[in-house]
Amino acid sequence: MAKRSSLFIRIVEGKNLPAKDITGSSDPYCIVKIDNETIIRTATVWKTLFPFWGEEYDVHLSPSFHCVSFYVMDEDALSRDDVIGKVCIPQSLLADHPKGYSGWLNLTEIDPDEEVQGEIHLQIEIIGNSAARKLRCVVFDARDLARKDRNGASDPFVRVRYNSKIQETSVIKKSCYPRWNETFEFDLDESATENLCIVEVWDWDLVSRNDFLGKVVFNVERLKAVQREEGWFLLRPDKSKPRLDEGNLGSLHLQVQLRDEIVLPSIYYQPFVELLCQEVKAGIKNQKVHLITLIDETTTAECRQELAVNLVKLFLGQGLIKEFLDLLFKLELDKTCEPNTLFRSNSLASKSMESFLKVAGMQYLHRILRPSINRVFEEKRYIELDPSKVESKEIGCSSLHRIHSESEVIQQSSQFLQSYLTDLLNTITRSAKMCPPVIRATFQLLFKRVAERFPEEKNQNVKFIAITSFLCLRFFSPAIMSPKLFHLREKHADAHISRALLLLAKAVQNVGNMDNSISRTKEAWMAPLQATIQRGVAQMKQFILQLIDIEEKDELDLQKPISLQPQVVKEGYLFIHKARSKGPLLSFSFKKLYFSLTHEALTCAKTPNSKKSSFVPLTSIRAAEKVEEKSFGISHVMQIIYTNDAGQEDTAYLQCKCVNELSQWLSALRKVCRNNVGMLCSYHPGVFRGDKWSCCHLKDKAGLGCDKTRHGVTLREWNDPLDPDLEAQLIFQHLLAIQEVMREKYEELSVLEKNEKHQSEDPENADCPFRLFQILHDLEEMYQKEVSRSTDMAQQNQNHLVELQT
Repeated sequence: MAKRSSLFIRIVEGKNLPAKDITGSSDPYCIVKIDNETIIRTATVWKTLFPFWGEEYDVHLSPSFHCVSFYVMDEDALSRDDVIGKVCIPQSLLADHPKGYSGWLNLTEIDPDEEVQGEIHLQIEIIGNSAARKLRCVVFDARDLARKDRNGASDPFVRVRYNSKIQETSVIKKSCYPRWNETFEFDLDESATENLCIVEVWDWDLVSRNDFLGKVVFNVERLKAVQREEGWFLLRPDKSKPRLDEGNLGSLHLQVQLRDEIVLPSIYYQPFVELLCQEVKAGIKNQKVHLITLIDETTTAECRQELAVNLVKLFLGQGLIKEFLDLLFKLELDKTCEPNTLFRSNSLASKSMESFLKVAGMQYLHRILRPSINRVFEEKRYIELDPSKVESKEIGCSSLHRIHSESEVIQQSSQFLQSYLTDLLNTITRSAKMCPPVIRATFQLLFKRVAERFPEEKNQNVKFIAITSFLCLRFFSPAIMSPKLFHLREKHADAHISRALLLLAKAVQNVGNMDNSISRTKEAWMAPLQATIQRGVAQMKQFILQLIDIEEKDELDLQKPISLQPQVVKEGYLFIHKARSKGPLLSFSFKKLYFSLTHEALTCAKTPNSKKSSFVPLTSIRAAEKVEEKSFGISHVMQIIYTNDAGQEDTAYLQCKCVNELSQWLSALRKVCRNNVGMLCSYHPGVFRGDKWSCCHLKDKAGLGCDKTRHGVTLREWNDPLDPDLEAQLIFQHLLAIQEVMREKYEELSVLEKNEKHQSEDPENADCPFRLFQILHDLEEMYQKEVSRSTDMAQQNQNHLVELQT
């Protein structure tokens, strides 16, 4: 059994933000922190008080996290970025909304006394006899304290208060990982009205007031029952101040969902998965109520997308994705009378096919679209075909003598778009062999099923449109319009580039629609592209025929297990920084090198095409973690701790260009090293300089680290390995939630069948829904037992801490 927590985050948009620039506008972006550790940075939206981001992230993390915070910042080129405001969502709020929290939240001003983080290691106990009892508090150390000074650290000390008496530790200079090992004793006052022991952490300042770093409060009366408690305690903020600026800093539209899943061993899911696979293999027989039909018709629109992804991944792992999608094609075609409406709804068939393309075809998408997308970004052309949107101020001068007219702008725009569209279509139509065989085989089935359902001469285009409705309308076009959301670009496009991409996407959609009359009538101003679009239609038809013409060797490839993982997991340029140790990666200190992470090793070279000159086997990696900014005086540095050829522990320090790249590299490294033996539980976030660690000032280089490692914090990516147990658990939870609706629907459909002409019974499939309900019942019982056991253990630990902390 394994407990897995994931946090889905969608940063939608902001509104009514305050102007931070002299132009009366702002350049807003968002930073997301989980327990004060920066995980995500959105792209900057320039010159607006109403930014739209639309960025989605899935973060796998420890179930013990406390809150997720969203900081809205204003980017400045010449000075430090301004903080506009923040939104903090505690874990308790997310736990109260199991289906996710969605809505507008007001930004609040940042209060320094609430910007606390980290933990403190304490031992607190009651000692002595009944006549002279004392309260003893031992302050050991702290970790990951807030950085209050310009040097990227703090000068922390601890203040212990009990019964109006105060004692303080010494000040540890320039450390967020201080070690005190100091003991304080207070006479126990049995008659005290407020029997609390308060442990506060402060940052000492010479010329200004000390900064508050957090506190822990213990109830002494409850402590008497257990006599002693030792452990790491989360530092809490001071009491919140009344908000005078509520709503004055604008709002943020967020969608956040926390999912804690207890995943059982595979054997528990076996009957459930076997039943689903049996239904897919059997197909449609004797017009009986099919489980997939039952699931489709009882799943709400808001849940259908997520269910489709889970089903697609499950059947990919079972080697039945073709059969599953083919079954959906048949069910969809059986209820479609008008070919123009085929796959235009958000049915399970449409959502599953769309999800399948994203899961299995993302690498193909990148190869096809990236050259065209990069060209549009690099050329930065002003492109507009709609006369109502042409703005003279955007036109500019063609020379020193005159300004372009509206017709000239449209003519130049059509030439640019024709060039972009022609290049893109040529790339697509030459890519049949690049397309993954499983996608080609699925399109072959779709083409065949549609041709069988609509064989009339007037519907000859329908089988082509069935494929382009997915390939062009639901795959290529969305990626062209929003390349950042498909990981094609690191930043959002500005207004000019965004408009050019939108027009290019519209042209691709018209090609996908086979240039129908409705599209031409609806947007007549697209007429300058008509000839190129018509040529594109002919090219697309020829491409589809090549796409579905699968050779014998491709058929053999389809028999192999499907893997979504590319050979290279992550690659790109990184700066490598010098350390005092020696190792294979440290021979190119202070240089920019090209790193490549595969499932075997991390390698580097001077350029992507040069010979790999250094490497670290994945099996030797023991941790991948962040480095304190003060260690090198720069941000976004990670460390890879590994065992060198001599069997000694070594560290490589690599600098990324932004927080997102840092998170992606750490995530990739942690995933590929997940099953490594000997992964570290602690590490030093600083560097060993001189004779001590810069973080905790310890002089033992080989000793235990001062902070805990975060192996479980990773980002969900399209190329993550398939996890059949997790997918089975998610599908089970969905069906469990709708099982009563499924029963009612099954009874309704069964009555309709009985009223039709009698069909011969098929004993093998006649009771599939009943078997599903029984399997759900059995699986729920096993699941509840495991949940109860896990909850009881967690509750016992939580109650113990709550009794000690007020």
